[in-house]
Amino acid sequence: MSVPFPAMKRKLVAILRGVKPDEAEGIVSALIEAGMTAIEIPLNSPDPFRSIEIAVKQAPAGILIGAGTVLMADDVDRLHDVGGKLMVSPNVDTQVLARAHERSMVTMPGVFTPTEALLAARAGASSLKFFPANVLGASGIAAIRAVLPGNTMIAAVGGVSDQNFAEYFKAGVTAFGLGSSLYKPGMTAADVAARAKVTIAAYDRAILKD
Repeated sequence: MSVPFPAMKRKLVAILRGVKPDEAEGIVSALIEAGMTAIEIPLNSPDPFRSIEIAVKQAPAGILIGAGTVLMADDVDRLHDVGGKLMVSPNVDTQVLARAHERSMVTMPGVFTPTEALLAARAGASSLKFFPANVLGASGIAAIRAVLPGNTMIAAVGGVSDQNFAEYFKAGVTAFGLGSSLYKPGMTAADVAARAKVTIAAYDRAILKD
């Protein structure tokens, strides 16, 4: 059975692609202290499951920790073993989604077309991750959203940042995945904290205008 995306103050997913285990504690702590509510560590990062385990252990209740670039059902099992609750993928693989649902995980498969979006919705995805969002644009996402079930949660990832939250909100996007605008390999925890504060302030302003 699918798991709904949890209620949280801000539906912002920090994507830490490339983070190393020895950096994870400081960067994850900085993000949580700044007010981020969900953190994704892609599996093409160095020793990702170790970093996810570190993040899970330091995250308080209500903070969603998980993996991105999940391509195999076996990776879902490994994610579960280290305590991850969020499964993000770049594609729609119904076997991967089914395994994540068996493990009671929040799921965000990547979609780009109406066919992919409807398939993911039928498969019970917690949220649809439109990626790369900057190629579709807010208007493209809005057009596809019109044919989806009304309660479908829409997230935008790829080219979204504190600079353009408002236009995506108008298109019905309620969640965002933030990668290079928030974190790049080599950044310190202080660097990430500063970016997170700017991002959160912009999100809060945009949601008030919506």
